[in-house]
Amino acid sequence: MTTSARDKSHRGNSSQFFVAGELCRRGYAAVVTLGNTPNTDVLCSNRDGTKFAHIQVKTFVPGNKTCSVGKKAERVYGSLFFWVIAGIPTPGSDYLFRYYIVPCNEMARNVADHHREWLSTPGKKGQQRKDSSVRAVAVEDGAAPYFWNIAQYEGRWDLIDDALRD
Repeated sequence: MTTSARDKSHRGNSSQFFVAGELCRRGYAAVVTLGNTPNTDVLCSNRDGTKFAHIQVKTFVPGNKTCSVGKKAERVYGSLFFWVIAGIPTPGSDYLFRYYIVPCNEMARNVADHHREWLSTPGKKGQQRKDSSVRAVAVEDGAAPYFWNIAQYEGRWDLIDDALRD
């Protein structure tokens, strides 16, 4: 494994723990599934353990304009599934940690719509675009318009609060 791939893997793994830590800080029980639960990187429950939220974590480096989410982002899993797009700064960076909390159903609809829009527009040389499994969302202004901008979801931990309320 290259150093770059290893760094990316470590950043992705750490982001799951940062997300779980933030949820615990907010009074929830949260565990990192370590790949043992399909479509769930972090499993979070309310204090009574009567309601659970499933969280898929994707990582980006703050300062980048987009975050890759993959084709899985187009799937609807239900109202208790969330994506947390985690901006994890590199060591020594002046950037802050950033979290976008996006309901799964919103992610699925918007990523699919924006991908269809991208497919229907000509490529740089006027050619028909070819479909692929690449999907991404915009986390900064200035990203190409065919990426869905998720700015409205920054810091929206209240969406998980609402889902876990009895």
